[in-house]
Amino acid sequence: MESRERYAERMRMPWAGWLAVLAFATLAAGLSNFGDLRWWRVAASVAVFVAVLAGAWWLGRLPVRVVESGGDGEVWLHVDDAKLPMSAVSEVQVLDRTAYSDALGVALHPLAFVVQRPWLKRGVRIVLDDPEDPTPYWVVSSRRPERLREALAVPVGSPAA
Repeated sequence: MESRERYAERMRMPWAGWLAVLAFATLAAGLSNFGDLRWWRVAASVAVFVAVLAGAWWLGRLPVRVVESGGDGEVWLHVDDAKLPMSAVSEVQVLDRTAYSDALGVALHPLAFVVQRPWLKRGVRIVLDDPEDPTPYWVVSSRRPERLREALAVPVGSPAA
């Protein structure tokens, strides 16, 4: 079975965020040493520095992909390991900065599936139409939510349409 990727992005941190992480990692490593150059304190400082950078990299590694399977024409949203078929979706809404903030605030349903990063201020809400799934909707961060919504649109004439 062959599949075609319709959309792909990673939730990478912008360069300004990396500068802030680097400053924080340096400060944390320096404070963990207290100016004493004994080998175990230097090793602890290096470990703190590397751990902060690795944590920041890990937050930005998350892929968001839209894939159309070749066999049946079904469109799937992949967010890291989670997969959602578009046949189970009733609506895809683009959330601007204000709507996105509201969607992640007090308006958030407790069973919603949320994948967000603090440096991304926009996203999409994907409302589900599956009575067997307790999740009412997904909220996913995106740099280009309009393109993500277009990629999620089921092609006319496909079995899911």
